[in-house]
Amino acid sequence: MKEIGTPESFVDHRWRRLADTLVRYSTAVRPGDRVLISMHEIDTFPLVRALNARVVAAGGYPHVEFQSTLLERDLLTYGTDEQIGTVPELSRAGMEWADVYIGIRGSANPHAFHDVAAERLSRHRKALGTLSAYRTNNTRWVLSRIPGDAMAQQAGISTDRMMQLFFDSVLGDWEEAAHEFSRIESLFTGASRIRIVGPGTDLVLDTGGRRFVLEDGHVNMPGGELFTSPVETSAEGVITFTFPGVFAGRAVDGIRLRFSRGEVVAAEARSNKELLTHLLHMDDGAKRIGELGIGLNTVLDRCFRDPLYDEKIRGTVHIALGRSYSVCGGKNGSALHWDLVTDLREEGEIYVDGHRIFRDGAYVTPSGSHETNDL
Repeated sequence: MKEIGTPESFVDHRWRRLADTLVRYSTAVRPGDRVLISMHEIDTFPLVRALNARVVAAGGYPHVEFQSTLLERDLLTYGTDEQIGTVPELSRAGMEWADVYIGIRGSANPHAFHDVAAERLSRHRKALGTLSAYRTNNTRWVLSRIPGDAMAQQAGISTDRMMQLFFDSVLGDWEEAAHEFSRIESLFTGASRIRIVGPGTDLVLDTGGRRFVLEDGHVNMPGGELFTSPVETSAEGVITFTFPGVFAGRAVDGIRLRFSRGEVVAAEARSNKELLTHLLHMDDGAKRIGELGIGLNTVLDRCFRDPLYDEKIRGTVHIALGRSYSVCGGKNGSALHWDLVTDLREEGEIYVDGHRIFRDGAYVTPSGSHETNDL
């Protein structure tokens, strides 16, 4: 790979370091690769430019597309039902063209869609879900959320602290982190039955025959999770989400779902219940669990009200309603994939095939007698 210089726009060397990680480690760009870089919001440009240069140096062919929450808001405000429900043709063509997809999402006003009807928002995101499904199944891809003032406000911290947390969480030694994560992965490998217990939660899932995948910075940045796609008809019980469910910037607080034979049969929420209802009825697969994820990242330490971060926090568990992962053996092709996070760090347990492997923030090593030792 060619060396990249230090033009004035790359003043913060951390953008160049992150670009190198995303191109070299996360997506392993090779000579001849066609790379679609999706730039969301103008404040992501320093990283996007660094990525563009790094892809060129690696022998790839980058193409940058620009998107913004404000442009999406215009469509949702003035568009007809047909317009908002149409899959963008050029975006679809770009996804079909690309060998590699790198999505760089900025930090926008989380209330940008506060006055958009839930039905219109659901219709639009169903169309975009087609693109997400193609990206997942046909490209080497990675997503990264770049924080800013808005996200710092959501997390209740200063922008300086937010940016420091971000860089600390993405610029570490990912090979070393993967080795550490693998110790926890070994507790789940080959599992057939997962039980999650916590405040307002007692949920059982069948994972027999499904693959657990370690996400160590190859799919999300920051990374740090272990995930699988449970058997679609297996979920039984109830789960209460301590973190808000965020969809297109809209927060649904206090979500509680009850499952029977794998499907949501009752849903409650303290706010935005209408949005929750519309999402559950997006299509036939929206009421089923497409993903079970276990957070592993030890740098992220608080609720950010952003699922790309919240789901990575070590000691949290998340499920995604809707689309599953074929790499795990999943068979749910829903347009919806909505990650919902619950925090087990202070009170909660995870059981694998009857053995407790997590309790109140700490992983433990199971023994034949069901006694535990701290891992």
